[in-house]
Amino acid sequence: MASARKRPRPESEDNRAECPFSIKIVDPKDKEQKKKKRRRTESGEDDETTQKINLQNSPFSPSGKFKSHENMDVHYQVEPAKKWTDMTRYNSFVLNGVKYFSEGFIYVANDSSIERQKAVANSEPMQPRKKSDDDWVARILEIRASDEHHVYARVYWMYWPDELPQGTHDGKRTIQGRQPYHGVNELIASNHMDIINVVSVTSPAKVTQWFEENDDEIQNALYWRQAFDVRTYELSTVELVCSCNTPAHPDKLLVGCTTENCKKWMHSQCIVEDALRSVWERLGADKPHLPPEALKEEKNGDEAKRPLTPNETGAAVSAQHSIDVKSGGGDTADTNDNVEVKQADDEDAQVAPEDSVPETSAEPQAPGGKAESDAASKATPGKSTPGRKPGRPKKKDTQANGDSSKPWEGLFEVNLKTESQPGKKEEGLPLLEFKDLREGIVGGLKIWTEPVKCLVCGSWVN
Repeated sequence: MASARKRPRPESEDNRAECPFSIKIVDPKDKEQKKKKRRRTESGEDDETTQKINLQNSPFSPSGKFKSHENMDVHYQVEPAKKWTDMTRYNSFVLNGVKYFSEGFIYVANDSSIERQKAVANSEPMQPRKKSDDDWVARILEIRASDEHHVYARVYWMYWPDELPQGTHDGKRTIQGRQPYHGVNELIASNHMDIINVVSVTSPAKVTQWFEENDDEIQNALYWRQAFDVRTYELSTVELVCSCNTPAHPDKLLVGCTTENCKKWMHSQCIVEDALRSVWERLGADKPHLPPEALKEEKNGDEAKRPLTPNETGAAVSAQHSIDVKSGGGDTADTNDNVEVKQADDEDAQVAPEDSVPETSAEPQAPGGKAESDAASKATPGKSTPGRKPGRPKKKDTQANGDSSKPWEGLFEVNLKTESQPGKKEEGLPLLEFKDLREGIVGGLKIWTEPVKCLVCGSWVN
């Protein structure tokens, strides 16, 4: 089977269907000048058809905008023009028993698909031909024929994202090829025009336009939302969603905020990442996750039983400063003689246990504990002890899991699910299911759920 011409056209086309026509995009500003350029035929008459400039109104209207042009309409010329216009124009053609219509989408063979099809044809047993990104996709703009053996179609090519050329402008970025937000079945409409011999057509194609505001639509077939202007190498803009301000991926779940003043769509991946970061900051590597009831009981118990602290009534502070140690005069010391107990300001104040009263000294305690504090007290006055400077936090080492940027990896797992509603077909509220993968954590829940919080406005999604 022969294939059509497509970017770029190779010099040798022995295996391609014969197509004597070519198209070039022209600048409409040169239209008047080109009309003035007339040439005479062999009969001595002016041939105006060779200078005719045609306008193609684009069948594509993307939701996004272009920076350079308002739309994708182009002016073009066909060469040889007279031979093209002399042919009869048709609304459809029939190939191998299949009828194709103008404005319809088609699969077009190319060198890669031909080689693949040959390999399939030579294999045993015979397998049905499958569509893949080896096939080109086009939209028929016009059909012309001189007879049943010479039928041609003027088309607009649909690009696979992988085909975006180097130097493509995607907003403020210059890109090439597929981007992270492009779906598996996503195409990009273009105003890249060509003329093909219809024997290159392999089958009809079903392509729909996906409107990003209709996020509930699941795209099972080919679809497009962006367009590529071949004149400027610009991609039309796409809607930015979520707190990360990047486009939506059609094949991945989006969650919408229900707050009237927000209504922002969020990537499920961003929601999960935020939840993992939050649970790590809350529990770290060793704290168990307690249900709200247990946390409330624990808090009430602490209020009733915990000792006084320097923040309360000043009693603990007075008690702390009520014990002085006298310098002993001999090798052995009598405890009763060396300790003087002064009366506190508050007679009812009790001395808090040593491990529950925070240090109130202006000098920070060394991280090594009591032994390190004793060593520091014996240091020569005026000389700094080796190690870090007092008061400067110690630099944390690399996390145990080897990745300090995502320390929660391997410790927690979060899945985004929807709460089922009894007796209802529609999906319920989105929920985050947490799994504690840490080992050696005593107490707490290992699996629990939490509602989803909007990453933009902070409201609960309900």
